[in-house]
Amino acid sequence: QAVLEGATSRMRPVLMTATVAAFGLTPAMLATGLGSDVQRPLATVVVFGLISATALTLLMLPALYQLIEARVEASALLHANKTAQKVALAAADAPDEVGSSS
Repeated sequence: QAVLEGATSRMRPVLMTATVAAFGLTPAMLATGLGSDVQRPLATVVVFGLISATALTLLMLPALYQLIEARVEASALLHANKTAQKVALAAADAPDEVGSSS
């Protein structure tokens, strides 16, 4: 639940930032004039880096976080069950002190 809310609340700012930066570098990426032999590859790498970073931020990170959180919860539940079983076995093995007197 929290992962979905966080991902949807961050979607607009991340998309706006990446889109503005990509649009700003588009002229350098499409340049053919003087100095474009240096600008074009750099702008291309930056634009596609922005696209991939945006996809990772909006899709992969929330999915990875949810996967890790599910594993942690499952591990905690398994640990709690093992502890409860140990306590139940210890209680069953303990001598009954209700009827004994010293």
